[in-house]
Amino acid sequence: MSLHEFTVPGLDGKALPLAAYEGKVVLVVNVASECGFTPQYAGLEWLYETYKDKGFTVLGFPCNQFGGQEPGSPEAIQSFCSTKFHVTFPMAAKVDVKGKDQAKVYTFLTTGFEEPKWNFHKYLVGKDGKVIKAYPSKVEPESAEMKADVEAALKR
Repeated sequence: MSLHEFTVPGLDGKALPLAAYEGKVVLVVNVASECGFTPQYAGLEWLYETYKDKGFTVLGFPCNQFGGQEPGSPEAIQSFCSTKFHVTFPMAAKVDVKGKDQAKVYTFLTTGFEEPKWNFHKYLVGKDGKVIKAYPSKVEPESAEMKADVEAALKR
């Protein structure tokens, strides 16, 4: 299996075929607007802007499973992300990232890696669509570890 085999609904309601990211490095993140980790949106946007021209993207998946911290509608989420953090990376529709209603893309991401324990859990996916590494919420997008791992993945 590969991340590229999935098509998910985008935050705008249109289909978001992940095959579009074939040959790119992708950081998949479950996001929330009312979380203590929400300021990581700024770091995610920085990471995206820094590496997007080298074949990298961030893909946000809003999720309301952790403390009800993403209660908004797609329009509210989009407005929050664009006005507060100037997010320009792609965003999927709200999903469940664990449990019985886990989105199929997250079933794929968590095969061999642990499920998110909270918002802003990250999965680094290589150009081939396979998960390289997972990061807990506390790992900042602009951390030395994240930058080094993204740069290494881009060289593969």
